[in-house]
Amino acid sequence: MQYPLSPDVKPEFCTTGSYMRLPAHRENARVAIVGLPFDTAASFRVGARFAPQAIRQASMLLFPYHPVHKVFPFEDTQAIDIGDVPVIPHNIHRSYDRMEAAMWDLMAKEIVPIGLGGDHSVTLASLRAAKRVWGPVALIQLDSHTDTWDTYYEEKYWHGSPFIRAHEEGLLLPDKVFQIGIRGTLNHPGDLGASLELGYRVITTQELREAGAAETVRKIKEAIGETPCFLSFDIDFVDPAYAPGTGTPEVGGFTSFETLELIRGLTDLNYIGFDLVEVLPPYDPAQTTSLLAATLIHDFAALVALQKKRLAASGEEAEDGKELPQAFLADH
Repeated sequence: MQYPLSPDVKPEFCTTGSYMRLPAHRENARVAIVGLPFDTAASFRVGARFAPQAIRQASMLLFPYHPVHKVFPFEDTQAIDIGDVPVIPHNIHRSYDRMEAAMWDLMAKEIVPIGLGGDHSVTLASLRAAKRVWGPVALIQLDSHTDTWDTYYEEKYWHGSPFIRAHEEGLLLPDKVFQIGIRGTLNHPGDLGASLELGYRVITTQELREAGAAETVRKIKEAIGETPCFLSFDIDFVDPAYAPGTGTPEVGGFTSFETLELIRGLTDLNYIGFDLVEVLPPYDPAQTTSLLAATLIHDFAALVALQKKRLAASGEEAEDGKELPQAFLADH
């Protein structure tokens, strides 16, 4: 059977609850959707625990072909949806252990995970898993906040600190970290300086608009090259007029079109994982934010499909037939 299922085979509203009705098991999978529904590290609004299922529901509106990249992202990668990691709502460290184990299980089999957050704290678990497989990695972070604040009420682990913790744990290559789209009011004049002191490359919203998407993409590709790269997308990168359902919205952001244009330019990189975080369904009228998130997941999978085709053309594609991970959806 071909996946995602065509609406000619079964109506879109007839679903088991997976992203675009993908199966939980499939031979030769190269992409896996995995829910990371942890949100109790948020500092203001909560509710991102409900985002994985909201994004999956919105994905029913999508079709399988990507007309810009000319690929079938989920068929070309034999994609699966393994459900949600069973996080522990009130315990971030035990939740980190479970999320890291799930992501490592995928990455170790050369399956590219696409995590559905959850607040932005979940990215630390994915980066821990990535280091176990690849060593320190490059990072493309699209976000309106740097998330390099050290503590909040003396707590070191929250959704505003994953990338300072990642630096302390040696999970990233600092000169290959790009924090893109940063904007908004700050607590202190030196808030942006915290990222610069870590060696990260910060591109504010104003700088991105002045340079343009093409030039920004060129700089990213030049710096990262073939280094294993994780892409983390906070939905508040987008202006709240286009993505209102998020925890800490910042006005003056990008349109849906501008966002897709930027993502679609980020081809020819060695992606080993993605996540999309901070969608809050309770603040998302008419599924506007969830649909954009689902579309971005479609685009992430398209980048992996292009990467797979590029490796196949060069004779470097990994052998098929590796053991698949246990499906959390089936077992929990």
